Amino acid sequence: MTRNPDLILTDNILYRNCIPEWRPVVDDNRQDMVVKKGQAVFTENGPVEGVFFIVKGKIKIHQQWGNGKELILRFARDGEMIGYRGLGKERIYPVSATALEDTTLMYISLSFFERTLQVNPGLTYALMDFYANELEATERRVRNMAHMEVKGRIVEALLLLKERFGVNAEGFIDIKLTRQDIASYVGTTYETISRMTGELEAERLIRTGGKNIALLKESGLQRLIRSKK
Repeated sequence: MTRNPDLILTDNILYRNCIPEWRPVVDDNRQDMVVKKGQAVFTENGPVEGVFFIVKGKIKIHQQWGNGKELILRFARDGEMIGYRGLGKERIYPVSATALEDTTLMYISLSFFERTLQVNPGLTYALMDFYANELEATERRVRNMAHMEVKGRIVEALLLLKERFGVNAEGFIDIKLTRQDIASYVGTTYETISRMTGELEAERLIRTGGKNIALLKESGLQRLIRSKK
C-alpha cells in the first residue's frame, strides 16, 4: 500500500468529522490501496490490524452461513468505514469484505485510529451514530427474514438498495449485483430470486437488464411489502 497525494478524501466519515488540524496528521499516517473487483479486503477470522475507509467503490460485507453458503450483511459505499466489526476484544474479523467493483480504499492502523478517536470527539460521536444505524438496520433485516415472506424481503431489499445507492443515467439502481448476491442478502436461493424477479417484471413493477434492476412502480412495491408482512 502507498499514499496517493491526488486522492480527494474529504467526503469520508473520518475527514468530515475530525478537526481541521488533525487532517494533515491523518495524511501522514494513511495508506491507500486499490482492490480489484472480486478481491477480498479482509477475510473472516483474519487478524485485525487496521480499519478501512472507502474512497470510491462498493463493498459487500458477508460471512459464512451453513454448508458453504454466504450471508451478505450489508453493502458499503463511498465515504464509509469498514472493518469496525473487528474492533472487539479478540481483534479477529467476524466477517469478510469483498469488492463488487474496482475500489479505492484508505487504510489506517489500529493504533493511529485509537489515537484519532481520542483527539476528535466529534468523530467518536459520528461513529457511534453510524454504528447505531447499522445495528438497527441489521436487526430489522433479521426480523424480516424470520417473519416476512420471501417476496416481500426481496422487494424491501430492492427499495433499500435504491435508497442507498440511487440510480444511474439509465434508471437502474446504481449497484450491479448477481442474482446470487441478492439471494445471499435476503436469505434465500438463487432459483427463488430468479423466479420472484421474473414475477415482479411480469407485473411491471421492476425492469431488469443483466445485473441491472430498475424500480418502475415504487408505490406498488410498497403495497406488496405490506401485504407480505
